[in-house]
Amino acid sequence: MSFQLGHPLGAPNDPDFQRKVLIATFELFKAPSGPVLEDFPEDEPENDEITMLACPVNFARNIDSSRETDAKKVAFRREMTAMRPWYDMAVTKRKRTTVGASCIDIEKLGDFIYAFLEGNEPENPRNDVPLSNTLKLAVEDLKSYYIEGITAQPGQEDASSKLLQNWFWDETVGGKILLDLKKVCEASPDKMMSLIGSHFIVPGDVARRQTA
Repeated sequence: MSFQLGHPLGAPNDPDFQRKVLIATFELFKAPSGPVLEDFPEDEPENDEITMLACPVNFARNIDSSRETDAKKVAFRREMTAMRPWYDMAVTKRKRTTVGASCIDIEKLGDFIYAFLEGNEPENPRNDVPLSNTLKLAVEDLKSYYIEGITAQPGQEDASSKLLQNWFWDETVGGKILLDLKKVCEASPDKMMSLIGSHFIVPGDVARRQTA
């Protein structure tokens, strides 16, 4: 699905759209063989949220992909460090977090992901899943780290998921790093890594918007 994390059937409170998703899902059972992996042909409907997401952290919004990778890596590290107080505040306030499935410490999470952009293969911290699966979990940890952090800010607790998605992918270095990672993984000769790059790093609607 090309929908936001947490929206398996698309936008909430939109039964007509969700019904179409369910019908398309059941149609997959008619395939002569499996497994079957297909994107839903429609993007999740936009909501009418007009609140702008404010962020006091000075993130670099327009990282030029032609810049040296070291500069991007430094910007990525700085951004993750700047987000840490907000993330810690979120954990303290909510008494929980969804970050941690990859078993990678937050301090090492960015470097683990960035290693793939540098053509390196970092050590797998999990011995129960392949490295490609650990990367997928690390990507989800990174997204959760940012979203949990930004929603800890005053007035942002009720920011819509669409607004949060646009903020992450359009305004953060982390989002741009994952867009680069998608391309690297798609080009990998490893079939599982290529599959993850094609379907599990960047939401479909975001990927289409970037190439439009």
